[in-house]
Amino acid sequence: MSMSTDSVIRLEFRSHFDMLDFVQVVSETVGPLAKLDDDAMHWVSVAVRESVINAIKHGNREVEDKRGTVEFPLSPAADPNRLTVRVVDQGEGFDPVEVADPLAPENLLKSSGRGIFLMRSFMDDLKLQRAPEGGMEVVMVKSATPSS
Repeated sequence: MSMSTDSVIRLEFRSHFDMLDFVQVVSETVGPLAKLDDDAMHWVSVAVRESVINAIKHGNREVEDKRGTVEFPLSPAADPNRLTVRVVDQGEGFDPVEVADPLAPENLLKSSGRGIFLMRSFMDDLKLQRAPEGGMEVVMVKSATPSS
């Protein structure tokens, strides 16, 4: 784990599900830096976990030599008020439009296919796109709720 001058925490890991808890612990540590409350942090944690599972399972197809990357750029760097999470895999990518709707009647009882739906539900913003370095990139943002 490294923290550079531009306030990005970056994790790189092998494609194995035993890395999930490590990524989750780091995300739960970074959240308070962006002034996220416990409730927001819970949903961020779920979204990050889903994204990393997708990267390992669907993106890298559980090939351990392929890497996953999670970045937490804090913005603005001096006084962060939102948490951005970037998850990148080394897979072939996919067209997000073609992902089946988990709420469609024929998909309700399926055990998979809800990850992107959950990420979209729990985060304030979600982008799915090809990463500049190859693979698929998921960028999620959760903003701190201003304290009253």
